[in-house]
Amino acid sequence: MQRHTFNQLAHYTFDSLNSHALIHAISARHGGVSPAPFDSLNLSRSTGDDPANVQTNMNRLLSALALAPETLIQASQAQADGVAIVDTRHRGTIVQGVDALLTQTPGVTLILRFADCVPILLFDPVQHAIGLVHAGWRGTVLKIVTQAVQTMFGTFGTRPRDLTACIAPSIGPCCYRIGEDVSAQVRNAFGNVDDFLISQPDGIHLNLWQVNAAQLRALGVEQIEITDLCTAHRTDEFFSHRAEHGKTGRFGVVIALKS
Repeated sequence: MQRHTFNQLAHYTFDSLNSHALIHAISARHGGVSPAPFDSLNLSRSTGDDPANVQTNMNRLLSALALAPETLIQASQAQADGVAIVDTRHRGTIVQGVDALLTQTPGVTLILRFADCVPILLFDPVQHAIGLVHAGWRGTVLKIVTQAVQTMFGTFGTRPRDLTACIAPSIGPCCYRIGEDVSAQVRNAFGNVDDFLISQPDGIHLNLWQVNAAQLRALGVEQIEITDLCTAHRTDEFFSHRAEHGKTGRFGVVIALKS
């Protein structure tokens, strides 16, 4: 990944996507106007931050990326496995009951928000299709990324060998200790969990990066870029619901096809 700054606003991009005809960004927490504990580039109104601050922050991010606010399409992020195919008719809306947005339409901007859950960006340069997935532990167990990729296969004609998947900063196995209830659901959902559940002195840790990467590989996707940035470990750069005890902001992940 590469880090970029624009008027103190910081964001990241993936090496595997930078040479293609799309715009994408993972925002860091710097360059906004929100006060602590949302400091400073909080992009979510659901946190308790002043909505005016959130709007200013959003405008700053979109300006840095040369994207128009009216092109945004958001999702309710229901912590489930719903997938939506969107186009220009959905601009300016929040699609309800979904955690993944897919499109083949230039001129629309997909955005989801995060503070530990796993962002997954999808790009098919052959069919000119993109996707954005929000995978918390519930969505991961429900195989939201599998649902999203299979939808791209069936709707856009995407082939596994053409698809690039990028797993963005999120809570890493170093910091994601889970209880027996979550561990049991992971065991029930996946046959071999040796690479996903890690015994540590303080309990069982879950590797969400590898659980989602394994789902992609099972579908035949081989081009997978995984960041090693843990949001809970790097609160200097990203928001973390766990590390900051639930009182924090949300960073955004944006992807759009160039017109």
